[in-house]
Amino acid sequence: MKTLGIIVEYNPLHNGHVHHWTASRAAAGAERTIAVMSGPFLQRGEPAITDKWSRTEMALAMGADLVIELPVAYAVQAAEWFAYGAVALLHATGIVDALCFGSESGDIAPLRRLARVLAAEPAELKAGIAARLAGGASYPAAYAGAAAALAGGEADGAELSALMQQPNNTLGLHYLIALQRLQSAIEPFTIARTGAGYHDTLAAGGIASATAVRRLLLAGGPDATAPYVPGAVLDLLRREWAAGRAPQTWEAFSRPLLNALITRSASELAGLHEVTEGLEHRLKKLLPALPQPSVTALLSALKTKRYTHVKLQRMLAHILLNHAKSELAPARLAEGPAYIRVLGFNRTGQAMLAEMKQTASLPVLIRPAGFEHPHLQMDINAAAVYTAGMPAADVRSLYGDYYRPPVIWP
Repeated sequence: MKTLGIIVEYNPLHNGHVHHWTASRAAAGAERTIAVMSGPFLQRGEPAITDKWSRTEMALAMGADLVIELPVAYAVQAAEWFAYGAVALLHATGIVDALCFGSESGDIAPLRRLARVLAAEPAELKAGIAARLAGGASYPAAYAGAAAALAGGEADGAELSALMQQPNNTLGLHYLIALQRLQSAIEPFTIARTGAGYHDTLAAGGIASATAVRRLLLAGGPDATAPYVPGAVLDLLRREWAAGRAPQTWEAFSRPLLNALITRSASELAGLHEVTEGLEHRLKKLLPALPQPSVTALLSALKTKRYTHVKLQRMLAHILLNHAKSELAPARLAEGPAYIRVLGFNRTGQAMLAEMKQTASLPVLIRPAGFEHPHLQMDINAAAVYTAGMPAADVRSLYGDYYRPPVIWP
């Protein structure tokens, strides 16, 4: 029985995700699906609008059979390590045959071409990135330009560079690089994104970007998203809103973040992940001049041509979560995830878990009790910090990761 792996955030799940899941299963000829999903904090450095448990329910309601968690050590990272952690988990299950991802291009051939060149991390790539950074480019632009220069000649280097400027193409490229580095037999596929683009804020035709859906949620509540999300997701959103567990935005964490920034010295901040190139001093200098004590104001003050909004958001997330550089150093991340944390499953997923007892190369955790690893503790801490930002948080829910079992659907 062929098993498809998908890598998701579902923030929240919407009709475009359903299209991707359906088309991916068809492209891979798969009968069952395993989803690797980010937990409370996401790749772009944002808190998820609803918690990982409700988003797991969304995935299972759509038809995914098994949902596992991408550890926060990999979830809040640039494309390279986000992709590596997620692909490594799928590879470690021992049951995944195919990986399908959405892309703006819908064409895997040029991405494969790039991946073959970049998987070995040639010295020329690092030199090209450094030269472009010195010229004032942002890191994504510097990486895209250097990679395209290596993989393409003068005629098509610009085309490859433009391809890599689109976020889903970039993630897809890094999925392919990860498969090569892991020497995985998982077969990759891509399908073109349908409808609204990643950054679009206008929704039409029943397909809207996640950005647009979140804007609708924050402006008008769950009912405003009704044309763009499946009925089961709408019900879950209504439930989370009514319970006071959602919506979660950066501003829910403004006070603990500012407290962390104020009470840590510049040298202490410099020891945290993604606080680079003197940003600790810039943070300390800007804090007293903020027009208001908000994350939005802080990001606006920090933004420069050199640093993307996403890079700065990720840095603030690592400061909030107290993630040391040493724990998330490249050599440490290259070791790959140390466990497979199960968030939810249906009957088919239960059978998949039974199969994984024989095939998985990592421990499969139904609950974290009895297993110790620094990255698992980071997951538990991240869930507690996230829950503390909820309007209706209580002490027991702060430590829900210790005792909450996976979601069983239906």
